[in-house]
Amino acid sequence: MFRKGFALLLALCLVLSATYALAEQPTKKITILSIWAEDNDNGILLTKLTDQFIAEVNPNFSYEYELVSADNLRQKVATMAASNDLPDVFVYESGTPLIPFIEDGYVLDITQALTDLGVLDKLDAGAVAILSNLTSTEHIYDLPLGLNVEGFWYNKALFAQAGIEAAPTTYAEMQTACEKLMAAGIQPFSVGGADKWPATRLINAYVMRKLGVDALAKCAAGEMSYVNDGIIEGAQLLQDMCNLGYFGEGPTTVDYNTAANMLMSGQSAMLYNGSWFTQSLASADNPAGDDGIGFFNIPVVEGGVGTLTEYSMNCGNILCLSAAKYDDATAAWLKYMVSNIGNYAIQNSGTLKGYTITEYPETLSNYTIMVADEFSKVTAASTWFEATMDSEMTATAQQNVQSLMNGDMTAQEYAQALQDVYDAAN
Repeated sequence: MFRKGFALLLALCLVLSATYALAEQPTKKITILSIWAEDNDNGILLTKLTDQFIAEVNPNFSYEYELVSADNLRQKVATMAASNDLPDVFVYESGTPLIPFIEDGYVLDITQALTDLGVLDKLDAGAVAILSNLTSTEHIYDLPLGLNVEGFWYNKALFAQAGIEAAPTTYAEMQTACEKLMAAGIQPFSVGGADKWPATRLINAYVMRKLGVDALAKCAAGEMSYVNDGIIEGAQLLQDMCNLGYFGEGPTTVDYNTAANMLMSGQSAMLYNGSWFTQSLASADNPAGDDGIGFFNIPVVEGGVGTLTEYSMNCGNILCLSAAKYDDATAAWLKYMVSNIGNYAIQNSGTLKGYTITEYPETLSNYTIMVADEFSKVTAASTWFEATMDSEMTATAQQNVQSLMNGDMTAQEYAQALQDVYDAAN
């Protein structure tokens, strides 16, 4: 009887001790600025893990979740930085756009912070390499919200219907595939031309195969002109695809989500996209099912220097922390996030976010396994088209791509417009 009473008392003491420890946590309210709604994509990760942190670590912690459109993100953050009032945590664009904030000391040195917290090893080494390369810094100042390879996704049933026996490995083979699809009455591609960036990705795909994975970096460094054969050919190819009807009617009016749904529902045969797409593919709402969509890397170009083991890769939009608002309470939140986000993402959405994973789910979707297999083949990586461009050049590249697709601008003019903006700034 005494032993049972003692055990109960000990258990009660442990509960009270844990409760007291939670109650002693510092009070802090942070603002999280995001481009994703709380119930969508990375918004789910940010809110769910923060809620878990509050429940498991610090009940005195709270947050305000503020939403901004992706188109207005740069302006919003720049305005807040100018008034020295950056959010505690904010989503931003990696690479060139982030460099001024690093130089002005606005954003937290993530490498140093995670080293101090003892959790630097929770970041995937590949993600760290990409982020540091994008800013040309030894330390990173942002957290990945994805680790992605990009390439072409295809509808297997439509390929079979058109008599295409294997995924293309060269641009010539992809051209032949398009002709077979058109002959079978199937739209070869869908593209989110209304959102612009999916179209510039297609130019970039050709450029990295023609000129190499470092081509745009050389242009940004002034070592190569934007008015070169590779970029002009890539722009011309995009325009030709539009003129040949490969994207169907009005490709500049189709948004990204519609283009993706067209592939899954069998309205188009191919789509250029990143491996973040697996979240949609693995959904029960995917009409193509668990094995209906395949993937192939960017085909090689005859006479080009690119190879099939080189991939376009990125870490998606990234997460930054205000250096001025960083304190012990936020540090505890940061440590919890980087320690749990890898496992949470793979278990709940089957996605890779750029963090180490220690707890895989019992079953993974075919699409997640497919992406993991592609990662194992990577020997070198390229960034996306605008990664090394400043904000004005990015706007020029994306605004003009619709004119290029509609035939209101030639490929030569498209490339020259980029060079003109570069020359004006340098």
